[in-house]
Amino acid sequence: MPQPLCRPEEIPDRQARGFTIDTPEGRRDILVHREGSQIRAYVNSCPHIGSPLDWGPDRFISLDRYHLICGTHGALFRPEDGYCVSGPCAGDSLEPVPVALIDGMVTYTG
Repeated sequence: MPQPLCRPEEIPDRQARGFTIDTPEGRRDILVHREGSQIRAYVNSCPHIGSPLDWGPDRFISLDRYHLICGTHGALFRPEDGYCVSGPCAGDSLEPVPVALIDGMVTYTG
């Protein structure tokens, strides 16, 4: 069942917000990243050891504002595809989460 999360403008450009969703496997923490009109979502779990990425509430972005960052190990991920470009999990990727813009709301569609 679709779960509305927020309006796109509630996520600042080139930033991300955390949410908890209900999935068939149970509750999962995710992050939703917005860059312009592009919205992408990933499970909030570093592929290295499974720790949450955020280093504070809704703090997912590196200081250069170009990457998602793991607050535990400093691994850097490309927002456009979740691919790890640097850190202990280089070459791995974040797990994507299906979202879409429905009736003006970023919505989990899984």
